[in-house]
Amino acid sequence: QVQLVESGGGSVQAGDSLRLSCAASGLTVSSYRMGWFRQAPGKEREFVAAVRWGRGSTDYADSVKGRFTISRDNVKNTVFLQMNSLKPEDTAVYYCAAQDRVTYRYDYWGQGTQVTVSS
Repeated sequence: QVQLVESGGGSVQAGDSLRLSCAASGLTVSSYRMGWFRQAPGKEREFVAAVRWGRGSTDYADSVKGRFTISRDNVKNTVFLQMNSLKPEDTAVYYCAAQDRVTYRYDYWGQGTQVTVSS
């Protein structure tokens, strides 16, 4: 059974940093493209960042480039999202997801963790 468990969310001030974690069980994070998505109230879920299988190249949404960094710890089977210079518009529920590299579907999702940034 696959489980993705996010943690590390919270309430911070603009300009602060947070690090989100996504602990995986039932799959190996280095064999999937692991992504972070977010959904703000009243908005659709949007892509934030991803780290690919194997050597782990990364992709970012333009809105977070230069501020967020996605990384992966293969030993801990965990994916991280380091978020710096947070802005109020980063406020959302953040979800971790695993994309199958054959079907390209994000088949597995975590329950989400709330990030709130106040000005």
